[in-house]
Amino acid sequence: MDLKDRMILSILQEDSTLSVKEISEKIGLTFTPTYERIKQLEKQGIVEKYVGLLNREKLGLNIVVYCNVRLKEQSKKVLETFEKNIMQHDEVQEIISLSGEYDYMLKIIAKDINSYNDFTVNVISNIPNIGQYHSSIVLHEVKKSTKFKIDLD
Repeated sequence: MDLKDRMILSILQEDSTLSVKEISEKIGLTFTPTYERIKQLEKQGIVEKYVGLLNREKLGLNIVVYCNVRLKEQSKKVLETFEKNIMQHDEVQEIISLSGEYDYMLKIIAKDINSYNDFTVNVISNIPNIGQYHSSIVLHEVKKSTKFKIDLD
């Protein structure tokens, strides 16, 4: 991957709605090589997909919670069962397997505190082998980004 590819990636992270023509003008290449580079980055899986980032608060989703989960046991079957169960719920945006005190960290988005409480009571606490969970409610998002640092030097 050369500088032009990295420039394309940086631009796409900022605004993936730009046309190939607009991207080509920004990186100093013509349309065809820019188009071919983008297609190659997609084919290689470097660009996985294009999505719209939504404003959750304008959608009435006012609570962000990081929920740490400890399972009663950590056998492969138990871990797979937990993952299969928790992945089914749209409220859960991220599931991260951890080393240390907890087995998983979940990023959960909810309408309000009552909705989150309903989710913990009706979903999390009913998944087999849940030993303990601990919720940290986000008060303020200081930095929120989906952009990776791409070296342009």
